[in-house]
Amino acid sequence: MTETLTLIRPDDWHLHLRDGAALAHTVAWSAAQFARAIVMPNLKPPVVDTAQALAYRERILAARPPGSSFEPLMTLYLTDATAPEEIARARSSGVVHGVKLYPAGATTNSDSGVTALQRVGPVLEAMQREGMPLLVHGEVTDPDIDIFDREAVFIDRHLEPIRRAFPQLKIVLEHITTAYAVDWVRAQGARDARGAPLQGATITAHHLLYSRNALFAGGLRPHYYCLPVLKRERHRVALLDAATGGDDRFFLGTDSAPHARAAKEAACGCAGCLTAPHALELYAQAFAQRDALARLEGFASRHGADFYGLPHNTARITLRRAPQPVEPSLPYLDDAIVPLAAGTTLDWRVDAG
Repeated sequence: MTETLTLIRPDDWHLHLRDGAALAHTVAWSAAQFARAIVMPNLKPPVVDTAQALAYRERILAARPPGSSFEPLMTLYLTDATAPEEIARARSSGVVHGVKLYPAGATTNSDSGVTALQRVGPVLEAMQREGMPLLVHGEVTDPDIDIFDREAVFIDRHLEPIRRAFPQLKIVLEHITTAYAVDWVRAQGARDARGAPLQGATITAHHLLYSRNALFAGGLRPHYYCLPVLKRERHRVALLDAATGGDDRFFLGTDSAPHARAAKEAACGCAGCLTAPHALELYAQAFAQRDALARLEGFASRHGADFYGLPHNTARITLRRAPQPVEPSLPYLDDAIVPLAAGTTLDWRVDAG
């Protein structure tokens, strides 16, 4: 039985840090485990151009703990009004690494998202030309589509046409939740000149560890509510197979999304799971279910960097098999925040040494 596991220091390829006073908490949580992170742009107002991304980056850097080298990798929020010329500016900045597609109304702070994909065709063409990845929240928002079917419908209705129209565009289907998404990604075999896949997908720890039953275990459990929502057990199993299978098209993206306790435990609670404080331990818990800890480094530390054309990190981090109690809550702004798996004990902990 493996007692310690040393990895190349991992990266988080999908992270919400929020802004303002929240950065003092969120940046510290992620910097404790990850070397880099793709930072989501869905602030209020959203980060829609390169100048705003550069300013947001400076606020994140200023919030790093003393001695931290954590590197935020910035993204732009795609809107109906995004200009193709902005993509060249973003690429030349050296710090913007993707453009995020939120269908309008799909998730937290997505009201400014794209209303019709036909409106952003010139931008997608510019992204294909510049080698700028498109990061996709893959759900339709039609009220007549069952919430558990929205990912599959989005793939068929929107993502497949994008892939056909822009065959060299690098695309990440974020936080996939279904066997259908796994199969679709596996069917995309095209690669770039470096040999890296043109199609990638991130997978969260919560979608690897929990099915939708977790939302209703002993009552309504708002801290397990996220978008896309947790799915049936067969989908969780398919995601676990994909993450632990060594396929370089799948990589780590926590989608850690902080909301204060009062915003989650409300009549209309916010969607999002806080996983950043114990992210690597949660992923180790999942990989151990498949006796696949030897493949965690590829998923967490290599595949995403290769997809984005970035070097692997040189620092290393060690996980130790030891009880890791998850706090019932943590301080956050003027409230508290409840992490995923609060009140339970994980089997792994990051070695502070």
